[in-house]
Amino acid sequence: MQENFRKQITSLGRLLMVFGLLLVTVFMGIFYLKNNPDALKSSEVYEVLPADESEMVLLDAQTIAQSGFINDEGVSGVIQNCTQCHSAKLVTQNRMSKEGWEATITWMQETQNLWDLGANHGKIVAYLAKNYGPERKGRRQNLTNEDWYELE
Repeated sequence: MQENFRKQITSLGRLLMVFGLLLVTVFMGIFYLKNNPDALKSSEVYEVLPADESEMVLLDAQTIAQSGFINDEGVSGVIQNCTQCHSAKLVTQNRMSKEGWEATITWMQETQNLWDLGANHGKIVAYLAKNYGPERKGRRQNLTNEDWYELE
């Protein structure tokens, strides 16, 4: 009986020690942030390139490979315009036709403050439609039997 009680007290002591360490860590973090208010501000500066450039800055192969995009004509414009606001994964997981990409870009311009893509608009849409267009499904077409009959 005493052995069981001793184990419970030891477990409770360990639990309180972990809780105390967690509490101390939280208070130290709050103290640090209070004395260093700029600690959570991002130091990254993004340069929004002008839309009237005909071929934006060409990116090196390593940058393109790290982005996750397919390396094809127009990829630099896609990386420089799309990844300013969201990750490349958000683009690459979607599959849309040219019209679908056009509608998505228009929606982003009207509701999400996407800037005018200028001369790069067509190149970006062409790249997205070619490399991230709808995939052909391996499923058969729906049956179209119109002669229905009653089951008994």
